[in-house]
Amino acid sequence: MDFSEFFKYHQDTKHSYFSVRNYPNRLSWENQPKVFKTYEMYEKYELNIDILNHSFLYYIAGLNAKKTYPGVEYYLRMNPSAGALYPNEIYFQSRNNENIKDGIYHFDIVNMSITLLCLIENNGIEKDIGIDSQVDGFIFFISSLYYRSSWKYKNRAFRYCLLDGGHILGSLEASCYLHDKSYTILYDFDKKFLNKKFGFNNEEFFQSCIIVGDITSKEVTTVDLNIKYVDGTYFFEENEVIQNAYKDSLKIIEAKKEKSKPSFYYDKDRFKNTIFKRRSIRDFSKQPIKKEEFFKILNILNEPIPSDCDEKLDIYCVINRVKGMPLGLFKSIDYIKKGDFINQAGYLCLEQDLGKDSAVTFFITSKAKNYQALYQKAGLIGHRLYLAANYLGYGCSGIGAYYDDEVCTFLEDNTMVLYALAIGN
Repeated sequence: MDFSEFFKYHQDTKHSYFSVRNYPNRLSWENQPKVFKTYEMYEKYELNIDILNHSFLYYIAGLNAKKTYPGVEYYLRMNPSAGALYPNEIYFQSRNNENIKDGIYHFDIVNMSITLLCLIENNGIEKDIGIDSQVDGFIFFISSLYYRSSWKYKNRAFRYCLLDGGHILGSLEASCYLHDKSYTILYDFDKKFLNKKFGFNNEEFFQSCIIVGDITSKEVTTVDLNIKYVDGTYFFEENEVIQNAYKDSLKIIEAKKEKSKPSFYYDKDRFKNTIFKRRSIRDFSKQPIKKEEFFKILNILNEPIPSDCDEKLDIYCVINRVKGMPLGLFKSIDYIKKGDFINQAGYLCLEQDLGKDSAVTFFITSKAKNYQALYQKAGLIGHRLYLAANYLGYGCSGIGAYYDDEVCTFLEDNTMVLYALAIGN
């Protein structure tokens, strides 16, 4: 197979049967980074979910559960994360939003509050993302503190930072639906400049921006930020592979805009409960799902995603247990090949039972060029799959590890494999 046209970092971080056995991850537990960042020296406002704009923020990435083990506590959030490591942070500008002062904030998730980093008036962050007038509403930024993930996943962690950021995009999309808001994702902005403006060192970087609001005709000037540095991991080990992958994927090439908005038809009360209770399933009962519900889910996955760089992704489905559908590999509206690939699907997912016990195992792939944009889109689609499956009463699990080249051989496609997910009872 010739993969030379694809992003070199992706090629260099593939899993294989050989690599996972000869280069196992050995965790340094004494150097585990913390998973929450908080700006203690700034004013905080506790979120009150009875206030609409506070509720909107809470359903993007708020805490919704805690698991306790001997000597360890895990706080779970609205959005999933590989290994529950949560490498992403959320910053935002608020302008003319009721019950929130005009300013630039950090979402302090562990304290369920928002931290005011800087007040704004006629100034703001707009010009730094290429907008010449004021935005009424929110401008969100998603960053990554990559060592939270590379501590466990080593060089492959940049993939997880992007996927997990995509899940936050999907969680934001879901909260927009609940609160009757619309959004547009921006990938093409000067991330290096904003990294410096927000006082990041080389351990944190921005990867996407989301506008939830309206661009007005009011003049705006650039805001000066003097944000004090805060260590977001406590422990940190520099990874040049990840830092170079980030730098090498910053430039947007031949971007295609998507202006269409997605349409969803969830019952909002039921959907809100789905968002709050969403979890990654650990095993499946090997029971089938309904054909009509499988196609409902596919339709949701294929709804448009408004952005300034909409990259083409392909969604392959290994049909293991769907009533009224033959076993086989399905894509778009038809089969690529029919047959029993149940055990093969499990093997390809690093020999995990999730891949073979599911009703459907999905592989999301792309041949596009804009790596940060396409990978975050894969995470967003993955989040749609989580919520759609859970809404219909099925479980879902994201699988970020698989035998890359062997998946391509099975799919009969020279491509980049971005994400695997499994759904079922």
